[in-house]
Amino acid sequence: MSNYPSDLKYTKDHEWAKKSGGNIVVGVTWHAQDALGAVVYVELPKVGATVKAHESFGVIESTKAVSELFAPVGGKVAKINDAVTGNPGSVNDDPYAAWLIEIEPSGAEFDGLMDQATYVKSLEAAK
Repeated sequence: MSNYPSDLKYTKDHEWAKKSGGNIVVGVTWHAQDALGAVVYVELPKVGATVKAHESFGVIESTKAVSELFAPVGGKVAKINDAVTGNPGSVNDDPYAAWLIEIEPSGAEFDGLMDQATYVKSLEAAK
């Protein structure tokens, strides 16, 4: 469970989310980056774009696969992490420091996300 911080919330699509002021910071989990392998490209929306909960907001590409990124909450993109688009491999180095976007939420979807224990159980059940 050390690969999954207890202060974060998680999605079935392997994104993590945490509150930062009134906004929600989003990234990919350790499991996601491990399954992808070496990340070589990340495509993120523009600041001001609207995202919908559980719908694609971008793409992450590795040497093995291309995967969509899914928003854990709906709202407006308040910030993007340009450091990750410039250095996609940072997702592999530390997926929790290499956040992707920050969303100004328009609803209460955050409260329905999985906690650490539930997410880890879902990973074990998928094996």
